[in-house]
Amino acid sequence: MANVQNLDPTASPLDYYGWELRRHREAAGLKQGQLGEIIFCTGSLIGQIETTKKVPTRDFSERVDAALGTDGLFSRLVGLVLRSQLPSWFQPYAAMEAKATYISTYQAQLVYGLLQTEEYARAVLATGAPDDLDGLVAASLERQRILEREQPPLACVVVDEATLLRPIGGRDVMRRQLARLLEFTRHRWMHIQVLPNSAGEHASLAGSFNLLRFDDDPDIVYTEDVISGHMTASPEIVREAALRYAHLQAAALSVEESAALIARVMEERYGDRSQPEERTVA
Repeated sequence: MANVQNLDPTASPLDYYGWELRRHREAAGLKQGQLGEIIFCTGSLIGQIETTKKVPTRDFSERVDAALGTDGLFSRLVGLVLRSQLPSWFQPYAAMEAKATYISTYQAQLVYGLLQTEEYARAVLATGAPDDLDGLVAASLERQRILEREQPPLACVVVDEATLLRPIGGRDVMRRQLARLLEFTRHRWMHIQVLPNSAGEHASLAGSFNLLRFDDDPDIVYTEDVISGHMTASPEIVREAALRYAHLQAAALSVEESAALIARVMEERYGDRSQPEERTVA
């Protein structure tokens, strides 16, 4: 096991977190097992986090703050730690998304990341065979915290009907994911529409894209390919994306019709649990 005293706290947010956890634990005169008993985890987990073998969660950090009286230090640090676990190419977008006051997104394949359940996110992220799936899932869920603000960004989401029909994670996972979407339809700052298959050809057959707007910064368009993401503030591209998004919204079902379709798919496609699930792997 790596000696945490040899870690460079400036190497990464995760190294700094582990270094600070060890320093504050020892200052409190506690062994790893003793701290683990206080915050209801194993001493081994404490050691793994101190040596950067495990990524801390927000819940863990809040319990450490309460146990060690660190005035929210670890609750603040964990946000930086989790963001650093996102793919390096995605981190700039996540930082801009966290600053946005208005988000417009069209999703052709998957539920938008900010709206994913933990189970759905895990199934999606597992397809990339990451080295630390737990850490990546925790980072993905941390990204959703912007929706918990007193004034969250206004969000318009257009999802392709195919997204509702693709059984990511299996039937039960999809049922809970669609139920989550229905919960969001009741939020005044969230506007969810479904682009039905009957729409045929549409303004974004090329794929998904996000449009971010800010109070003081230029608008940004974000797209992804197989291995990376791309952001641009080019006025011409932003205008084209805004026009295409307007066409998508016009072709999509109304908010009320979309909620009804989501509910119907949830019950008719994923509601019958009497039959065993059939999973296929590409």
